[in-house]
Amino acid sequence: MTDILDVLSVERLDADVFRGHPVPTNMARTYGGQVAGQAMMAAVHTVGEAQQVHSLHGYFLRPGRPQQPILLLVDRLRSGRGFSTRQVNAVQDGETIFSMSASFHAGDEGPEHQEAPPEVPRPETLPRVDSLGGAFAREWPNWDAVRVPEPEAERVVGRPRQLFWVRYRNRLPDDPAFHVGALTYLSDMFLIGTSTSLHAPEPGLQVATLDHALWFLRPFRADEWLLYDQVSPSAGAGRTYNQGRITDLRGRLVATVVQEGLMRRPRTQQPPAAEGADRGL
Repeated sequence: MTDILDVLSVERLDADVFRGHPVPTNMARTYGGQVAGQAMMAAVHTVGEAQQVHSLHGYFLRPGRPQQPILLLVDRLRSGRGFSTRQVNAVQDGETIFSMSASFHAGDEGPEHQEAPPEVPRPETLPRVDSLGGAFAREWPNWDAVRVPEPEAERVVGRPRQLFWVRYRNRLPDDPAFHVGALTYLSDMFLIGTSTSLHAPEPGLQVATLDHALWFLRPFRADEWLLYDQVSPSAGAGRTYNQGRITDLRGRLVATVVQEGLMRRPRTQQPPAAEGADRGL
């Protein structure tokens, strides 16, 4: 894939209309993190610098076509002194493929707390992720990733878990918007694979992200090592539920992720769709 700055540099066509450019890929469908990252940048460009994004909630409605640009339509739902809210619809060929709400906050003073971070080896003591296979290097050549062994004392039967140290390899601008966009892009990486890791491979198993939520808790840099701790507490009815916690090298919890994904076996018989119904998935 190209430089993350190229991915996130959406083109402004009008006050609330942007275009995200295609990204070279070997994937048959647009990577979800690309769509979410570009939608996030479109929202950021409509909010003043005094407010920073603190959460997003997005739904993947249709597969994206990687060879085509994405039209990003921003709706300014609220613009207040303390909070602002933006709705972004990502459109291809006249159809919405992704819909996201993002909330921005000017920040306030208040009590603080967080859980202790996992006790894991530092990234420089572990081998790089060549062990994940060539697909990672082909799709994300500008990202470093290190697989982290799960702490023995924290293992839970029936709960698949995987941990990675990740960072963007090249220095990014200091503007927090680029780090938020890069982390949004990163947050879809590996996460749904947590749920499949517990099960034996099945030919034709369909896996895709359905919805994705992200909370930004503290300032961070995406070009510095971040620990992405991923678990899948449950899967059933053709869907899987996944959670992620993102911690920096200082042990600060900087973001959390929740995602529901599709994980279903091939349908042997397709029931007829109701007249006028959209059976995209």
